[in-house]
Amino acid sequence: MATRIDEDRLNMFVGKMLGDLGGGMSVPTVRLGLRLGLFDALAEGAATASELALRAGSLHERYVREWALAQAASGYIDYDAASDRFSLSPEQAMVFADRDSPVFLAGAFDLIAAMIEAEPKVERCFRRGTGVRWGDHAACLFCATGAFFRPGYVNNIVQNWIPALAGVETKLRQGAKVADVGCGVGFSTLLMADAYPQSAFVGFDFHAPSIEEARRHAAGHGYGERVRFEVSSAKDIAEEGFDLITMYDCLHDMGDPRGCAAHMRRILAPGGHWMIVEPIAGDTPAENMNPVGRLYYNASTMICVPTSLDQEVGEALGAQAGEARLSNIIREGGFETVQRASEGPFNMVLEAQ
Repeated sequence: MATRIDEDRLNMFVGKMLGDLGGGMSVPTVRLGLRLGLFDALAEGAATASELALRAGSLHERYVREWALAQAASGYIDYDAASDRFSLSPEQAMVFADRDSPVFLAGAFDLIAAMIEAEPKVERCFRRGTGVRWGDHAACLFCATGAFFRPGYVNNIVQNWIPALAGVETKLRQGAKVADVGCGVGFSTLLMADAYPQSAFVGFDFHAPSIEEARRHAAGHGYGERVRFEVSSAKDIAEEGFDLITMYDCLHDMGDPRGCAAHMRRILAPGGHWMIVEPIAGDTPAENMNPVGRLYYNASTMICVPTSLDQEVGEALGAQAGEARLSNIIREGGFETVQRASEGPFNMVLEAQ
């Protein structure tokens, strides 16, 4: 017997797919607009296509017009048919032009492009059960990842996350020793170093090109010996006596998060704190069937799980591991207390002592 099709449900599903496909096809045009300065130029004021082309640096008007119409159809910019002019609302500017906005999403589009570039490598992993080394995913996945997380760090690390830890901000203002483990290109480390000039910071990451980029970011800012970046996996860090250890969006990527937790306990000073920032997630898949969970499950399939499976142990927690599972792993490492200190729309902050 043939399956009966519900036409209403079919039409709703096709409508959803058209929206999703439109979003997917917008990735290259948004990236072009960001690189060519078109969103920045439009943030200066409304413009016709020819005015926008000239304002952005004498670009070809015909390409700019088609690009602008594509963005307007997506709802990314506004279009006034009567005047044939395009504009960027304050809300749209927060996403596409204001680099310190908490919702500046340029890095997200680069991250998607990196995921697509790595697709053949991840397909082989599906067939073989292997992983993809962090530096082998795509041309500059680590750059895109840094850019993606930077707005959240700029607007939360000093303002919300560290103040949520009991007594930690006072220590940092007086002078503490801090390890930023899995620091990537160093955005998080330098934000903390700027906010707490009496404290010393060491950023650790196992990816040498990321550490090279972090050192370039730090050069010329007058940190002296107060800020260093070192190549090391989490379990191989030899230094000890840290008053605060931070991990931003990386514990779930590690091959051996349990071994990492035990080592963090060893290198932490008595009375020290470990702050673990992880993607927001419920403890069951059903709790993560939402727009944020959708983003994280897809990124986890293409990046987080392959990265972990390439490493020792290869636990592959995934980006939606959840607080309960993460807390159990941290407690197994020797920490007596683990609690959620803070949270936001994209992250949760766990505090371990």
